[in-house]
Amino acid sequence: MSIEAGPGLPVGEAQIREAVERLAPWAHRTPVATSRTLDEQSGATVFLKCENLQRAGAFKFRGAMNALLRLDDAARRAGVVTHSSGNHGQALALAGRLLGVPVTVVMPRTAPAIKREATAGYGATVRLCEPTLASREEAVADEVARQGRTVVHPFNDWDVMAGQATAAWELLDQAGPLDAVIAPVSGGGLIAGTALAVKARSPQTLVIGVEPEKADDARRSLASGRIVPSGDPPTIADGLRATLGDRTFAVIRRHVDRIETATEAEIIDAMRFLWERVKLVVEPSGAVTLPPILAHRLGLEGRRLGVILSGGNVDLAPFFEALAARWLGQEPAPPAGREASDEPASRA
Repeated sequence: MSIEAGPGLPVGEAQIREAVERLAPWAHRTPVATSRTLDEQSGATVFLKCENLQRAGAFKFRGAMNALLRLDDAARRAGVVTHSSGNHGQALALAGRLLGVPVTVVMPRTAPAIKREATAGYGATVRLCEPTLASREEAVADEVARQGRTVVHPFNDWDVMAGQATAAWELLDQAGPLDAVIAPVSGGGLIAGTALAVKARSPQTLVIGVEPEKADDARRSLASGRIVPSGDPPTIADGLRATLGDRTFAVIRRHVDRIETATEAEIIDAMRFLWERVKLVVEPSGAVTLPPILAHRLGLEGRRLGVILSGGNVDLAPFFEALAARWLGQEPAPPAGREASDEPASRA
């Protein structure tokens, strides 16, 4: 079976193949890691797609760059605008710098300074707004009206979705046949792109999304058949707090087999496992994929599982401050903001 583009679903196998070719000179073909300890504890053979090693530190670079590469010359000259407080803003800023496209990122004024600095460091203009969705959208609309900029939504955008799909496409090339592919769920761009890529090439392969138990709006949305807003869920997986978009939800309803959840304690334990045992710095939003596997909740023991580790952007300052406090007698600095799972200044 092949997934073809058509009315209501303009992204299919052909569009994903084009995105793979389009991104080849720009995006890293990230490695796939394995761990004997992980296999032993999960009872499965697990392949970890390391998008924490992607440019700008997360899979978001794929979608952002694909969206910019799809613009015509006039739109590139006019520039783009988005609203983001984390990985998408950084990714779009970097993509814009590489292509010479002006980028404005609307960010809530409450975003930690490290987020603003990282985005500005890639060359974007940062415009602050009130910490509400309405304020974000108003600021974006103003940029469009004043400067004629094109909106590149963080996830509810078909070109962004096609770009995100390339991570799973690569995973299938690198790992071979898989019984299931597991990815985090937030606004749905990654899981939707993953589902489109996987089902186009291997319809029998399960596509499973994972989200924090405290931010389980995707699970509840699927159960109710309508989008359930996420609100402002208190989860360490800061990058998984967005509400699904209408486009991503349409793909998820059609092609994602199930949604699992992970508790806050499980996310922290999984993050520590990846850091200690696999030697991968993965943010909480990426580590959320492991708990259902380690806890044997998927019922896929003995199977071949692909896992997308979505990003590695973590604010390491508190960790090193704690070391300095213990070994050098230095007082730790007061926290600059919440955990930065979707923010810091990672190198390109």
